[in-house]
Order: sequence, then structure tokens, then C-alpha cells
Amino acid sequence: MSNSRYAAVIGWGMAVPRQVVTNDDLAQRIDTSDEWIRTRTGITERRVAAPDEYTSVLATAAGIEAIERAGLVATDIDMVILATCTPDRVFPGTACVVQTNLGITRAPAFDLVAACSGFVYGMTVATSMIQSGVSRNLLLIAADIFTHFIDWNDRNTCVLFGDGAGAVVLQATEERVGLLSARIGAAGEGEAMMAVEAGGTRMPATPELLAQGKQYVFMHGREIFKNAVRDMSESSLQAVADAGLSLNDISLVVPHQANARIIEAVAKRLAIPMERVMVNLDRYGNTSAASVPIALYEAVEQGRIKDGDYVLLTAFGGGLTWGSVVIRWGRSAA
Repeated sequence: MSNSRYAAVIGWGMAVPRQVVTNDDLAQRIDTSDEWIRTRTGITERRVAAPDEYTSVLATAAGIEAIERAGLVATDIDMVILATCTPDRVFPGTACVVQTNLGITRAPAFDLVAACSGFVYGMTVATSMIQSGVSRNLLLIAADIFTHFIDWNDRNTCVLFGDGAGAVVLQATEERVGLLSARIGAAGEGEAMMAVEAGGTRMPATPELLAQGKQYVFMHGREIFKNAVRDMSESSLQAVADAGLSLNDISLVVPHQANARIIEAVAKRLAIPMERVMVNLDRYGNTSAASVPIALYEAVEQGRIKDGDYVLLTAFGGGLTWGSVVIRWGRSAA
């Protein structure tokens, strides 16, 4: 980016529900098995939110940890962006609830909806806010509770999803760290490939529609797979080139954790060995927008990302949306 103002990642946090649901647990209620799920998805277990663990609760917990790790206090934060497609309510924005929970008074707060691509979209928007001078210390959270929109009798979808939240604090700096390049996109003509039909203004929830299960997520898995591999791969190549780098410069790829086969196919297309790819969906499943920041958090905690490293984040989601960003890891000297 030509702008001399950058947005360093100076804090990170995550939160997941208490309840662990294993493949064996699912096999007791639907026609499936641990072996069937693992070989097709790479998932072993996932976290499922309890009634008192709604989106703002997990988002708040992740935000608290990110602010603490940044060495800041809530009143230092001057903007809150929450990437989610499973808000507490249709309106107001759940970011406003989180802002109040955290004690971040008067700072602008808004939701960003890009499904599983939400965090990657959010990194782009957040960096723009800092580069424009609107924000100096920005809290970006991605949180989703997808299991509230799952038909637990549909083995094609219920085995895939889990719940969680991840967060980062971005701080203005003149050092060349944080987001260096971004390629995000959407193809609205594919919106029917994955959606929750009932509950919006196009199809308000009625007893009849609820009886038909229209409040649950559906997806055309085969088509989603092809589009995800293509768009994550192409946007990754573009983002790396835009940053003036080659794939050999990328220390770690942190992809959306949807399916092990998608991750492996993208790595193969990029000719990046799996040792340089962060994978943790075996323990969390697909946590939608939260999957990239949760994986990023664990990669940092495991020492797989160090100061000066170039990290590629890439995601794909309903919409259809996709995006890839290259970030240079390192806190600002400030």
C-alpha cells in the first residue's frame, strides 16, 4: 500500500463455547460415524453454544483478551467492528452491544456481514479506517453462532459447523507492518448456493416456513467446494503479488477452516506445503467468520508466527464472498 500509515496487529483474543460435541456424540443421534466425518471433512469435534452463550457474549470475551494482550484499556479503543452473519438480533447491530459490554464509550461500532469471509473483509475495512485517520486503536472481532441455524437431523450440514469468536486490536503506525495488500470479491449470482432462507424481509419467518425448516442453513457442497478452491487460490496469488512478494516469502497461510479437502486443494494450487498452513478445524469445525482469527490466534500462541513474518489470510463464504490479505506480523514501536 502506498499510504505511509499502517495498522499493526498489537493484540489478539479468542473465545469458544464450553460444550464440546464430538463426532461420536453426533453418531448417537444421526446416521453417521466418526470415520465418515473425519475422512470427508477433517473435523473431529466442535464447540456448541449454550443458550447463555450468544454472539455478543463470545465476541465480548474475545475482545477483552485482545485488548489486554495489546496492553491497552477499553477506553483506548476508538472503533469497534464486528464481522458476523449471526447477530444477537436483526437490529440494532451486535457491535453496539459488545461496545457497551466492554465499556468502550461513545466509539463508533458497527456490524460487517460477509459470512465466512467476514474477518478478511474486516481487516481491509479496519485498515482503511486507520489509514484515513478515522481510528487509531481499532478492535476488530469476528464471531458467529452457526449452530443455532443448523438442522441437527441433516448430516450434510450439522457435522460441519461450530461456534466461536476471534479478535484483534489494530493500531496506527508508520512502520510497515499489518495489512500490506488485499483482494476481496463477491459473486452475488451464487447467493443461492448457501443461505438461511427464512427470517429476513424477503421471506419473513412464518409457522409454515419454520415447519419446512427454512430457518436452517443449506448449502450445495460440491459447487461451494469448486468455487472456494478457485477463488481462495486466485485471490491469494493476487494479494501476494500486490504486496510485492512471492509465495516463498509467506511464512504461514491461515485459511478459512471449512473443510480439510478445501484447505489441501488450495495449498496444492499454491504449491505451499501443508507444514506452512495453519489447520485447527479438527477441534472447532467451521466457525464461519471466526475461523481465521481463531486459527491466527492459535498460530501465534504456538510460535508459528514471529515478528517480521509475512502471513497470508484467505477465506471464502456465502454471498458468495471471498478474500485474501497479506499481513506483516509485528507490533508497532508505539
